[in-house]
Amino acid sequence: MKIGILGAGQLARMLALAGIPRGMQFVFYDSNPEACAAQLGIFICGEYDDYKKLDQFVNQVDVVSIESENIPVETLEYVHRHVSVHPGPDAVRTSQDRLLEKSFLKRLKIPVPEFYAIDSADQLEQVAHQHQGKLIIKTRRFGYDGKGQAMLTKPAQANAIWQDLGAQPLIAEQCMDFSREVSLISVRNQQGDIRYYPLSENLHRTGMLVKSQTRRDDSLQSDAEAYVERVLSELNYVGVLGFEFFVCDEKLVANEIAPRVHNSGHWTIEGAATSQFENHLRAILDIPLGSTKALGDCTMYNLVGTMPDSKTVMGLENARLHDYGKLPRANRKLGHITLCDPTPENLTAIERIISAGTRP
Repeated sequence: MKIGILGAGQLARMLALAGIPRGMQFVFYDSNPEACAAQLGIFICGEYDDYKKLDQFVNQVDVVSIESENIPVETLEYVHRHVSVHPGPDAVRTSQDRLLEKSFLKRLKIPVPEFYAIDSADQLEQVAHQHQGKLIIKTRRFGYDGKGQAMLTKPAQANAIWQDLGAQPLIAEQCMDFSREVSLISVRNQQGDIRYYPLSENLHRTGMLVKSQTRRDDSLQSDAEAYVERVLSELNYVGVLGFEFFVCDEKLVANEIAPRVHNSGHWTIEGAATSQFENHLRAILDIPLGSTKALGDCTMYNLVGTMPDSKTVMGLENARLHDYGKLPRANRKLGHITLCDPTPENLTAIERIISAGTRP
């Protein structure tokens, strides 16, 4: 089977690394000529509205998936007219607009923060006067890893925030007083079978995930699964989906969904019976899903901006280093480290290595 992936970054790369040993072949499509997955299959570099190049892409594959929810829906619909696309355009459309996403979750009776549609600076100022407390102001589209967001604490900030975020449609969300953030990685196949991984507890800095730890016996696991099942079933979803939650007074409040393999699930490569990447491929190829059982307690660290010395990391017991092969750049995800059943000493050592900075 030849699998087409729209996007050729690190998520596409890890999908290919899961599939190639199982006899799968990959064709990647991306507008970035230096995309890090390109070396693992056939690579077509083109814009997402270049239908001539998209024709070249679809003519070489049996099924298509995505590595980003920001692939234009028009591109997905065009590709879907020629070959199956999982997840489908409707699921991606819902998740790439924060207002549509929050409205969708609210309709499914999944708890969400209070939110407001914002279409002007005046409207933002009016909402700020009406709302008691802080607001998180976000662009409706194309925000990720903390980008396209601002904190509003007083109405006088409204005009500056409107301008700073591009004077475009926004969503204002209640700032949640949460004790922790968690995410649930799930996978659903074409027959509607669903598997769930254990919840992960996540630490973010400036909106970017820096650390994720499995929570195999989390008391909120069943609640999270019930909410995710509503989303998967309503969208007739096929593939892996990540769902991020705030935990407020030990109750879940939805943050966002991601219709793709998810950063907080990278631990599954070494730490689960079947990784999220292999299970995504199984789902879109109509192969029975693999076990999502955790093989131990795992902690995953993102490597952002710089990479540590690989020999030092690999010298630690049960530490697994993943280098995405990307050029270093501030706030760029370059790799990750997973530790399975780590000792406190190993966790301290890894954090010291990461904070030390660039490898020689």
